[in-house]
Amino acid sequence: MKYRNRRQKRGQMKGSDKQPQRGGARRFTPIGKRPVTGNRWIPGLRSPTGRILPAARAAAAPTLGQIGSLEVRLARSWREIKIAQQLRYHVFYEEMSAVADAQTLATRRDSDSFDNFCDHLLVLDHDIKVKTNALGRKKPQIVGTYRLLRQEVAEMHGGFYTADEFDMQPLLDRKPDLNFMELGRSCVLKPYRNKRTMELLWHGIWAYVLMNKIDAMIGCASLEGTDPNRLALPLSFLHHNFLAPEEWRVRALGERYTEMNRIPKDELDGRAALHALPPLIKGYLRLGAMIGDGAVIDHQFGTVDALIIMPVSELNPRYVNYYGADASRHKA
Repeated sequence: MKYRNRRQKRGQMKGSDKQPQRGGARRFTPIGKRPVTGNRWIPGLRSPTGRILPAARAAAAPTLGQIGSLEVRLARSWREIKIAQQLRYHVFYEEMSAVADAQTLATRRDSDSFDNFCDHLLVLDHDIKVKTNALGRKKPQIVGTYRLLRQEVAEMHGGFYTADEFDMQPLLDRKPDLNFMELGRSCVLKPYRNKRTMELLWHGIWAYVLMNKIDAMIGCASLEGTDPNRLALPLSFLHHNFLAPEEWRVRALGERYTEMNRIPKDELDGRAALHALPPLIKGYLRLGAMIGDGAVIDHQFGTVDALIIMPVSELNPRYVNYYGADASRHKA
């Protein structure tokens, strides 16, 4: 799942640490009309723009899992976040077909305003040390990343990015007692695109879900290409076999809605459709993911996006048992 740059134009956004009230429908407060109160800050840890890094990204962020030389944890500094942005640029813009704007080309980093308040999950390889700047010590190489946005943080900063493509509010209104989290910007360096790296990333996500009492995960998953007719087989397969039930269903925004039901179910070649799906989407489906109603064409990133919905209560028990109900399987 990935996020986009379109919200850069919103500029810096203020927030509060007030907890949303449970038991009633919660709507995102428009930017500029939100009360600002104290947040949990770590003194002295600032971004290049002067924005202070939240406590979740402090230097004390614990290791969430380890397999051999690989470690998964949250980013501990803005320098680590910048390296994750460079990794995202390499994957999205150099390997894939994303179209960079002038700022992205100049910095060679995939970044937007959401990076200022999301948590960044990292996989690091301690067997490979690299210099992060000319004068600094060598640090473990960052080889994979995911971006995590908790609902309480999203509500402080104008909402989930997914709301740019899908109408999220009806789902939030139907599930006012649940705590949602958005997944995005998933990418891994090519030599590390293997079971071990993905296992660590998902171990880190599971540990994060437990720590923050997350009830459901959402986010956009992409199929490469912008012609839905060329993607008719996988899109139709997702629609016919994994469409979320009404209580969980989210519809693509009207002006961006792209029909996924392009081939009748009885004409589908299921094996060919599975083969056409990206590995990440197949991984989500194995976990128990459901799909929203309609897809969205993202011309900037050269993809067609489907919405992934994963209630924690509906996760495949094999996944939960494998990583442990307390996320202890790969605990350091």
